[in-house]
Amino acid sequence: MIKQYETVFIATPVLSDAQMKEAVAKYVGLIKENGGEVVYEEDWGLKQLAYPIQKKTTGFYYLIEFKADTQFIDTLETQYRRDERIIRFLTFAMDKHAIAYAEKRRANKQNKDKE
Repeated sequence: MIKQYETVFIATPVLSDAQMKEAVAKYVGLIKENGGEVVYEEDWGLKQLAYPIQKKTTGFYYLIEFKADTQFIDTLETQYRRDERIIRFLTFAMDKHAIAYAEKRRANKQNKDKE
């Protein structure tokens, strides 16, 4: 069964820009290789963490919104756990309200970018 998901991961702050792009490309590629469709991506950049994780106080946040089979989520999260660059992640299935909110948020962001 295909559902729409949103995943946010936090990468370690010691990565270079190229290493961060490589990590993102890995997960976007993984989604596409397993028959998923990336709907939206957003780089939130380096942010302060609410509490230290692995003795780090900042991290690179990245959001990927995608459609995929429900069984694929286990594969994705296993890859997150195995990757030492990823210090935290969260993936959740979006219901119709979350999808509508995300579309509205994207539209507002595009309008602000145009101004």
